[in-house]
Amino acid sequence: MSTRSASGAVDWQHEWLTSLTSTAMTWAATILVGALVVWVLTRYTHWGRQFRRLAFPYLKPGRGWITWRPLLTLLLLLWMTVLAVRLEVLISYATNGLYTALQGLDAKMFWFCVTVFMVLAVIVVSSAQLAYLITQRLFIHWRTWLNDRMIADWLDGHAYHRGQFVSFPVDNPDQRIEEDVTQFVENSYDLSIGAIDAALRLVSFTAILWGLSGPMSVFGHAVPRAMVFLAYVYVIMASFLAFRIGRPLIHLNFLREGLSASFRYTLVRLRDNSESIAFCGGEDVERTALSARFSSVMGNTWAITKRSLKLQVFNDTVTQISVVFPFIIQVPRFFSGTISLGDITQTADAFGQVHDSLSFFRNSYDSFATYRATLNRLTALMDANRESRGLSSPIFTHRPDALEIEGLGVWRPDRQPLIEGLTLSMSPGQSLLVRGASGSGKTTLLRSLASLWPHAHGTVRRPTGAHTLFLSQQPYLPLGSLRTALAYPEPAHRIGDEQACEALRWVQLGHLEGQIDDEAQWSRTLSPGEQQRLGFARVLLQRPLLAFLDEATSAVDEGLEHALYSLIRDRLPRCILVSVGHRSTLNAFHTHYLELLGAGRWGMAPGGG
Repeated sequence: MSTRSASGAVDWQHEWLTSLTSTAMTWAATILVGALVVWVLTRYTHWGRQFRRLAFPYLKPGRGWITWRPLLTLLLLLWMTVLAVRLEVLISYATNGLYTALQGLDAKMFWFCVTVFMVLAVIVVSSAQLAYLITQRLFIHWRTWLNDRMIADWLDGHAYHRGQFVSFPVDNPDQRIEEDVTQFVENSYDLSIGAIDAALRLVSFTAILWGLSGPMSVFGHAVPRAMVFLAYVYVIMASFLAFRIGRPLIHLNFLREGLSASFRYTLVRLRDNSESIAFCGGEDVERTALSARFSSVMGNTWAITKRSLKLQVFNDTVTQISVVFPFIIQVPRFFSGTISLGDITQTADAFGQVHDSLSFFRNSYDSFATYRATLNRLTALMDANRESRGLSSPIFTHRPDALEIEGLGVWRPDRQPLIEGLTLSMSPGQSLLVRGASGSGKTTLLRSLASLWPHAHGTVRRPTGAHTLFLSQQPYLPLGSLRTALAYPEPAHRIGDEQACEALRWVQLGHLEGQIDDEAQWSRTLSPGEQQRLGFARVLLQRPLLAFLDEATSAVDEGLEHALYSLIRDRLPRCILVSVGHRSTLNAFHTHYLELLGAGRWGMAPGGG
């Protein structure tokens, strides 16, 4: 049994086989055409090359079968997209038959078309839910992979720290990793599958519209299949104007992310430094700074609102006109009896599908503008990470039984020398005290020896990895338990209860023994002196071969300082110790002195330790 319309016939008894064959052929053709389009875009457009850089490593299969899963999932979703378009075409024919049966008072045909419509509707709903589940699975896997990759790239080679020294430092890398990764994954899929869906609907419903269209007289000339040409001209002109209206949104959306992140960072900085600000009574200054940054955010928001409003008004106007447009064109043929009621409703549906398909990029321009900004932000972070790893740094080699520095030069960003030609050698058990006036480069020397300062060169041979520990004036205390802070940067489970309690007693923090597994913001809970003592406990627990202490006892009294250094010398007798400090009480614990004299000059002398 079949239904007929002005555009052809559907054999519903054999349509399942026809649809499967058609879907398979269309799917294969879509893969070939899509691959060609992707190749052109990723080769000849800047944003396409950015997309390739972020997406291709995830989609590229390797040797193991698991590496094929992302690509196979994408191909499955592509097939389901092709199937969805085919189902919409069949629903269009079923609807045509339904209205034609109503017009002809054919009850049997009407109920047959209703049954067909219901079967198709069940398939459409079921396939849509399955596609949603598969899509969300793809989003989660892709986002997890890209998040891990971006974090690894940011951490590699201390890029998270050295990135501040590159030519164009990026703002808010944390936001780029947390928000932009999610937006990239979702927008990449939505825009690409949306474009494919629009192209498939355009081809499928243009064929239907072609069969339903008739000639039309324009300035005395008969235009065959006028509906098709009018649809294309109408939407192409509207899309061109929409692009002109919406183009500024690309730059405005890029600014929005940066300005919003800058405002949030100011709020976080106020929270993290609340005590210092409160002591100084700096509320008015902070309020002024916050207001200025928020005003920039609001100014950008108003600019986006005004531009988006212009684009939205234009798009809505074009869309509303398109609703009645096909009826106005086809109604003379209906009144003359040339086409049926089902044909005119199918014409309206096909015209709407063609209009929506051609309008895809016009309606998605705002999303594409945001997507371009996301691509720029993510690739800019990757570029900054790569540049930071290429900055100048001493050559490091592993030597577990010595600290040897040869020809080390350190300079300021303005190329003024701090240290020139530093050469020294330290053996296990020896210790070095670095002294000098403020600004002479003491802390910068330690940064250079940790490969954190980009304005340095020379050769350094020392224990590397976990065998070396750097302890700053204010030790970093990670989020989590006290045990986590003691073990850092090692995992917390490496330290047992007895080890942790004993280390706390060594540094006179025994009152914290009952809190080793308590979760707290320890950087706020502990006083500066307690934090420095916790840092010494970390040294005693990790037993490094080389330890750098930068003003590590500045917040404790001289008696406690003597006790802490005595602990290090007694319990880690072979540890090479390098200290930066001003107190003369440190002299007794060091075998050598390094005096930084300024302008690149330095001097070595034996110590009293």
